[in-house]
Amino acid sequence: MELKRVVVTGLGALTPIGNNVPDFWEGLTNGVSGAAPIKGFDTEKFKTKFACEVKNFNPEDFLEKKEARKLDPFVQYALVATDEAVKDGGFDFEKLDTNRIGVIWGAGIGGLKTFLDEISNFAKGDGTPRYNPFFIPKMIIDIAPGHISIKYGLRGPNFATVSACASSTNAMIDAFNYIRLGMADVIISGGSEAIINEAGMGGFNAMHALSTRNDDPATASRPFDKDRDGFVAGEGAGTIILEELEHAKARGAKIYAELVGGGMSADANHITAPHPEGLGARMVMTNALKDAGLTTADIDYINVHGTSTPLGDISETKAIGTLFGEDAYRLNISSTKSMTGHLLGAAGAIEAIAAILSVKNDIVPPTINHFTDDPAFDPKLNFTFNKAQKRTVRAALSNTFGFGGHNASVIFKKYED
Repeated sequence: MELKRVVVTGLGALTPIGNNVPDFWEGLTNGVSGAAPIKGFDTEKFKTKFACEVKNFNPEDFLEKKEARKLDPFVQYALVATDEAVKDGGFDFEKLDTNRIGVIWGAGIGGLKTFLDEISNFAKGDGTPRYNPFFIPKMIIDIAPGHISIKYGLRGPNFATVSACASSTNAMIDAFNYIRLGMADVIISGGSEAIINEAGMGGFNAMHALSTRNDDPATASRPFDKDRDGFVAGEGAGTIILEELEHAKARGAKIYAELVGGGMSADANHITAPHPEGLGARMVMTNALKDAGLTTADIDYINVHGTSTPLGDISETKAIGTLFGEDAYRLNISSTKSMTGHLLGAAGAIEAIAAILSVKNDIVPPTINHFTDDPAFDPKLNFTFNKAQKRTVRAALSNTFGFGGHNASVIFKKYED
């Protein structure tokens, strides 16, 4: 069976450094930090008092007030980013076979704000279960693709993937496979997350996973820096519309890039810590390259998972060095989490958009907030510190790794007819 080719024909983004794709890309290439003191709740008693929140966002600018109240923020974000992607892709669904258009979406936690509010209200009561009838439908992760499909009348494959911080990359891989196997023509994919609230920040603080650099939030996300002390929480959504090549050409679609490979693996090591030698990370990149029919010499840029944690950054870099060998030294490597923070289940989608735009525009966004070299890292590696770099990007690889040892990677390359 000959596999079909899959291209990217629509993008949408709602992020801590830009509420649409052009603003997001401008923020990335200019090295803008999205971290600031949290405005969404009182952080007085919290260890970490800052995060990368979405800014200047009012759901009622996009959704009817009555509708917005029925949606958890992670679903609001999903709908807004998808609206941008659908318009960007020039889709007129009335002219297409919507039975062959699906939605596969990723989130790591889903409706945490809804869960927090409902349980808090119950705890304050007399034990009588007075729950909002929308409690469960607002909270469950698969409701995001459900709402997207309902809005546009899309009756193709529709489900959610959950693999912690690898969730939206797994969603893209599933979408990629459905299309290239001929089971769908178009799939709206991506991810969203909204965990900057008392439960999310308190929970990650309890794990000692978050940076506590409260005196300087803007520089707290420091991937590969000697003084990195944990990740910075982020929120938002990214939408990537994947389309079968001939279908895209038939409707005259613009094409950003071609998705050519996806890889998956498990660390099988620890619930939160990565394999110390990067075994799972090396395997997932190997699998993605094999799936794409590419070698390490074909990759020009890696958008790394790079969360700014002491162990994670070292593990991933070891994996790159071992797999790429001498080819590692001509790569550009960068962690855009230094700007956006860690969007958890939405990270893969947002970072894939960064990789796609690097391929399209031949610009590699930087790893900002680098102040002190860490001797644990090979000084010959190009981490694209502090300033974006122009170079030809023939193909870009994007890594996402999640708690539980879940690893997923995707590869985008320049489209050639």
